Amino acid sequence: MTGAKPDPDRPTREAAPDRPEGRPSGNKAPEEILRHLGAARTVPGREKAGNKASESSSANPGASPKGDGPEESCGDFGIRIARDGTWFYLGSPIGRKPLVKLFSTVLRREDDGSYWLVTPVERGLIEVEDAPFTAVELQVEGTGRDQVLRFRTNLDDWVEAGPGHPIRVDTNPATGEPSPYILVRDRLEALILRPIFYQLVEIGEETVEGGTPRLGVWSKGTFFTLGSLNG
Repeated sequence: MTGAKPDPDRPTREAAPDRPEGRPSGNKAPEEILRHLGAARTVPGREKAGNKASESSSANPGASPKGDGPEESCGDFGIRIARDGTWFYLGSPIGRKPLVKLFSTVLRREDDGSYWLVTPVERGLIEVEDAPFTAVELQVEGTGRDQVLRFRTNLDDWVEAGPGHPIRVDTNPATGEPSPYILVRDRLEALILRPIFYQLVEIGEETVEGGTPRLGVWSKGTFFTLGSLNG
């Protein structure tokens, strides 16, 4: 007997398109990241050591993730933070803000400038194009030396500029374009977005440093220079 002829009017199932090996599809990406971070599994015999590492991190949050801790290096996690603050996993944006906020709590920066996600179980390298956070909102309270500048990050954390959270401005030597930052925590900075920087310029005060007129802002008794007025 011969097989039945295919019915041209009957829909056929198409083969699933190929995707890069190891890349999760759709909503599986966040779960894959959680697996890498060790949030979805435990390592027998390491609970006490993990707790000690967590306590040490809390006592010295700026410490490098390298050391004698129990975490294992998992290489590159495939995570990238774009200049606008968007987190990507294997090229796809992570759209769940609570998940990004969770990952940001275990973000560390080493002395060599590299960025890692670190848990008591394991750690992995990630790419940061500029700064891991962005400053998206500014609140101003008071004037002069008593002025307080509060910045909201893209992850809804509030930071008050001052001695513990300084503002700095890098200037591109080729283009003269300023890149302003504020320290959020533990050597992790937020890039102050252009509209917010313009607000700082509007409330800025002139001063002279080393014979050069400069523009800057006060916050919590500290004066932060924004740039030169010489043009």
